[in-house]
Amino acid sequence: MWWYTLSIVLILIASFLLILIVLVQNPKGGGLSSGFTGANQFGGVAQTNKFLEKSTWTLALVILLFSFIGTISIPRQKEKTSVLTEAVENIDFTQNPVTPANINVPKTTTNTQE
Repeated sequence: MWWYTLSIVLILIASFLLILIVLVQNPKGGGLSSGFTGANQFGGVAQTNKFLEKSTWTLALVILLFSFIGTISIPRQKEKTSVLTEAVENIDFTQNPVTPANINVPKTTTNTQE
């Protein structure tokens, strides 16, 4: 049960982070990496683009992994049995044994022509 709850929480956290990272990126080359135009800066534009791309793929895989873990650890109920199966299993044959004497079978008459 706790695996299921933990996987749901981690999926929500990873989803929120993925949304933030996707919003930071700009498909036309802008976004967060556009502010780093100087060659002297630590990392530069190329490093920022690589980091954003790697973190996007990593968070997507984390969400996929925890989705599988959550699916496997879903709390399930016991298998339900039918009312008929329960009734047959609960019959106590010691108190009312089934014998040919106490079975009421209707007698049939046959017309025999001789």
